[in-house]
Amino acid sequence: MNSRSRIILIALLGIVVVTASWAPVTQRDTAPPVAKINQYLYVAVPGIRDYLEYGGHGILVYDKADNYRLVKRIPTGGLKADGTPSNVKGVAVSLATNSIYVTTLEALQRIDLATEKVVWEKQYDGGCDRLAISPDGKIIYLPTLEKEHWNVVDAETGEVIKQITTNSGAHNTLYGPDGTKVYLAGLRTPTLGVADARTHAMIKQVGPFANSVRPFTINGAQTRCYVNVNELLGFEIGDMTTGNKLYHVEVQGFQKGPVKRHGCPSHGIGLTPDEKEIWLCDAFNQRLHIFDNAVMPPKQVASLEVRDQPGWITFSLDGKHAYPSTGEIIDVKTRKTLTTLKDEKGNPVMSEKVVEIHFDGKKAVATGNQFGIGRVLK
Repeated sequence: MNSRSRIILIALLGIVVVTASWAPVTQRDTAPPVAKINQYLYVAVPGIRDYLEYGGHGILVYDKADNYRLVKRIPTGGLKADGTPSNVKGVAVSLATNSIYVTTLEALQRIDLATEKVVWEKQYDGGCDRLAISPDGKIIYLPTLEKEHWNVVDAETGEVIKQITTNSGAHNTLYGPDGTKVYLAGLRTPTLGVADARTHAMIKQVGPFANSVRPFTINGAQTRCYVNVNELLGFEIGDMTTGNKLYHVEVQGFQKGPVKRHGCPSHGIGLTPDEKEIWLCDAFNQRLHIFDNAVMPPKQVASLEVRDQPGWITFSLDGKHAYPSTGEIIDVKTRKTLTTLKDEKGNPVMSEKVVEIHFDGKKAVATGNQFGIGRVLK
């Protein structure tokens, strides 16, 4: 090779090297790493009356991805005048304030999910019961303790915006998924009240049902309600469009009997998120009865035994797991118990006030509901 050829070859090699070194970086190289979303079950205790033997006092946090292993206990307020823990009455989460809210008989407390510190704790005239938070996380509907009214509360400050007087024995409260309506159940009325979430005024009553409305749930489209009522081992269904009662459903193959709590044979009802099944609590027989919701009236298809008298039922956001108040984690598809909730000492944990929260770091990015609501929006 002569000197001229050698020079040309060196020049060509230089071009190749420079071109390679300036090759564009692909999207794969520059894309940020996918954030890991951690999923936890938050269990507020004492969540069955003031029974400290079922988990003590505070919020117990379980890692859903690690077979619901207990990862920590968050200290809370919620003490009676004598300094002992008060009954937890409800639990809900606001993504807007990154806070979890817990009601006791006497007060509402806001706990920051990042710092795990109580931001404020406030008492309200008439006490507190099972609260609900708007989907945008800004407004709380706070029932008094079986009194005449609900307080509409600013989730940031805890200040009362308005009072809604129903004279119904304020108790269970549920915000509709679209944020336009709030459903109010009082212990002294056979109807389910509906409030306009914009004006905070009552606009409708659904029913009457066979007796006073106890726990209830709704479908995602907000066209049906499924209610427990006093004296009934079963449930009733209401049409929230017309306001009429549609069906009366009784549990078959089991008898009513005395119950330890709530004075109601069926206290607890939930829809699986896909709305294909209804899960119903039966305290006396220590069972969860499952109904096919694809037929009307719904058809009883299975009954599962649990370790104590159930008084509440809700589900994981993905619909895979059922969370009865008795502390079992049940696979919805197989209907088998996967594990049971325990405290630091291995003692059984039970609560009627649980909620699932998903985190990106210390920021809550998704939350479930203490009610087993349907999530089919159409």
